Amino acid sequence: MKKMIACSLGLALGMFAASAQAVETVRLTMASSHPTSVAWVGALKSHVVDNSNRLLEEQGSNYRIEWTEAFGGALYDFNDSLEAIESGMADMGWVGSLWEPAKMPLQNITFATPFVTSDPAIAVDVLNELNDTVPEMKAEWTRHNLVFLGASVNDTYHIFTKFPVNSLADLKGKKIVGNSSLGPWLEGTGAVLVAGGLPSFYQQIQSGVADGAIIMPTGSFSLKLHEVAPHITLVDIGVTTVGGLAVNQDSWNALPKDVQAVLTKLGREYSDVHAKQVMARYDQSLADMAKEGAQIKPLPAQDRQLWVDSLAALSKTWVETAEKAGLPARDIVVRFMDEMRERGAKPLRNWDQEL
Repeated sequence: MKKMIACSLGLALGMFAASAQAVETVRLTMASSHPTSVAWVGALKSHVVDNSNRLLEEQGSNYRIEWTEAFGGALYDFNDSLEAIESGMADMGWVGSLWEPAKMPLQNITFATPFVTSDPAIAVDVLNELNDTVPEMKAEWTRHNLVFLGASVNDTYHIFTKFPVNSLADLKGKKIVGNSSLGPWLEGTGAVLVAGGLPSFYQQIQSGVADGAIIMPTGSFSLKLHEVAPHITLVDIGVTTVGGLAVNQDSWNALPKDVQAVLTKLGREYSDVHAKQVMARYDQSLADMAKEGAQIKPLPAQDRQLWVDSLAALSKTWVETAEKAGLPARDIVVRFMDEMRERGAKPLRNWDQEL
């Protein structure tokens, strides 16, 4: 009996050792120019990185990923996210298409269609659908040596200022910092856009370079923007898709198929997961800023409608510019608006009807 037990134990240990030896390590770097406190970066860590090896094990894979995490601009600045993943500085990470209007114009369609939806889940679902089915949109990733896994989104935009805004007229002549893509949104308000990226907003307002910012609450709270711009005017300009999770094509090609499958699954789930987090954080961010002294009030309804009506034909201009580059922008706007409305969005302006 003792010999049988010893034999069984030896066999079990031998099988365990063989199994342990069969596990192979894949080394990958996940990176972002922004910190994990931002929802669409945090989910890279909490969902993709933290769940990858569990899924590989559950699916019987012999591979495990050894992650190197480089968030918060550890490797590159916000305006280098495309080039960093394209060149292989990092294997994968968040790519900010909002800073690439020339290289990725189609990914920036939401900047030409404000006041369409405030629902992050609808926005990422539509953009993932378009990237899956429109060759010209998929090509914006592949031509830069990237494999697209899932769209990212932020919450709806409002105005944060040093001064109170009681009407649209109060913005006239004021310098408002924001992404350069948002410049057309301020046309008609009398405000002037000062270009900047989220990490720089606080300093730009504090130093007087800007009088306020056009930004979403979740991003502003994580950056403590309400400390320098305590007047929050709720405008609800709408959510925008701002890029997505992508993998360097060369890194992707070197990955085993089962690792690719797991990352593909997690990448698409990443869109839904962080969109839900954005929705959950939105109300909390506003509540937290109010507790810390921020003054929050909505822009009067008539002024909000005046803002919407004062906007130029943004979608038409966007289409004309993109079509000069041979892109089927008109069809994409029509498809985009149809997909939005089918999912329950109620646009304040039907941009597809102005083409």
